[in-house]
Amino acid sequence: MTETEPEDLEGVLTGVGPRLRHLRQQRGVTLAALSRSTGISVSTLSRLESGGRKPSLELLLPIARAHRVPLDELVGAPPVDDPRVRLRPVVRDGITYTPLTAQPGQLQAYKMTIGVAERTEPDPRTHEGYEWLYVLSGRMRLVLAEHDVVLRAGEVAEFDTRLPHWFGGTGKGPVELLSLFGPQGERMHLRAAPRNRR
Repeated sequence: MTETEPEDLEGVLTGVGPRLRHLRQQRGVTLAALSRSTGISVSTLSRLESGGRKPSLELLLPIARAHRVPLDELVGAPPVDDPRVRLRPVVRDGITYTPLTAQPGQLQAYKMTIGVAERTEPDPRTHEGYEWLYVLSGRMRLVLAEHDVVLRAGEVAEFDTRLPHWFGGTGKGPVELLSLFGPQGERMHLRAAPRNRR
């Protein structure tokens, strides 16, 4: 590390607070919820956002992980000249989620991959929102309220997520699908821990 690097980093970190607040509010996340997911106290998070606390990598890394954004998106504006989305898969509860949208907002798009032996036992849940699913390949089982159906490649399902729902594989091969959902569904799929850990 050169002698100028700490000063360069300090300059980059200037103005992080407003970006942190904007990102959190866009995602509809409270300070208390962010505190639970990062292990950082509410008061420290609040001071970071207001500029009363100097940002450090030790604080910014868990926040970036909680929001599922690269660190450089927290410390500087993303480039506007390249519209390509950087694909950064995340594995949660037997599903590989690949975000297809770069900016937080009301609607998020994901490509999901479910392995042949993953997620075959229904565990219906409910949450606020609406979801749209399109099967790219394989066969996907969807349990929605009293319905239990298998969707094949090219088939689409959409539903109110306040109804008990679950989707997964049939155990006969992997499944790839596209999903569109709002912030509530994003938090449910990507941040909620499985009910039964084995």
